[in-house]
Amino acid sequence: MDSFKHKPLLKRSELKQIKKSGLRVRGKKIVTDDVVKLKSLKYSPDLSEEEAIHYYKEPILIEYYIPKESRFALEIKFLYIFLAPPQPREEETFLKDAIRSDSFIDVFAHSQSLDEEQRAIFDRSYQNLMSIIQRISEHITQYMVTENAEFLKTPIFLTETLMQFEPTIAALEIFGNYIVHNLNWLIKRLNQGKMEFSLEDRTISYLIKRRDEYWDEKQLEEDEDFEIFSELFYQQAYPHRGAAELTSQDFLLD
Repeated sequence: MDSFKHKPLLKRSELKQIKKSGLRVRGKKIVTDDVVKLKSLKYSPDLSEEEAIHYYKEPILIEYYIPKESRFALEIKFLYIFLAPPQPREEETFLKDAIRSDSFIDVFAHSQSLDEEQRAIFDRSYQNLMSIIQRISEHITQYMVTENAEFLKTPIFLTETLMQFEPTIAALEIFGNYIVHNLNWLIKRLNQGKMEFSLEDRTISYLIKRRDEYWDEKQLEEDEDFEIFSELFYQQAYPHRGAAELTSQDFLLD
């Protein structure tokens, strides 16, 4: 865990100043228009190439105004989000086995070995999603045969779609939180394959939430840089988040 304790680039006095105005991070204010301080913030944990595989990297676009030149300058920095693992319950054998063997949980393939009662639960849970889980299974099989990470791009995007319908009864009673395990597994394999990919904003928000819960549970040291950059992500992904009130002009009406 030493890799999480990177040296902050700002002094504590400067961090206190940052929290006096601007955006809020879970109730704490953070400035985003102080160019000098914002430019000095660099979330770049001391990670080896192997450790970096366990993070999702999201580009953050930062816009600075240069008064002397009367123009705006753009800079891209990166937010690294640790992929918090799911915690299986004692009876969730599929999830426990997958974590132990670091393997993908192919629910379509596993459905062939379920008993009659479990199969009925599976069919009810995924009757409208069967084409999605079958296509994921096909691409995972191709990846296993070829070890070509290109085959994982379709599964990760379909997994994002599947997340909207989970947890199903099958997940709650048979597979456990397989969807998070599979999402993490796919991100890591794409990282290993050095593939370029990007996730939906809501998926990234979920990863940030899980990372924060993991930090709280493990009582890890607070990372001010991460706090600021994650809030910058929210500001860009959801610019109207926290708006005091909406009017009819905010909607497309007939």
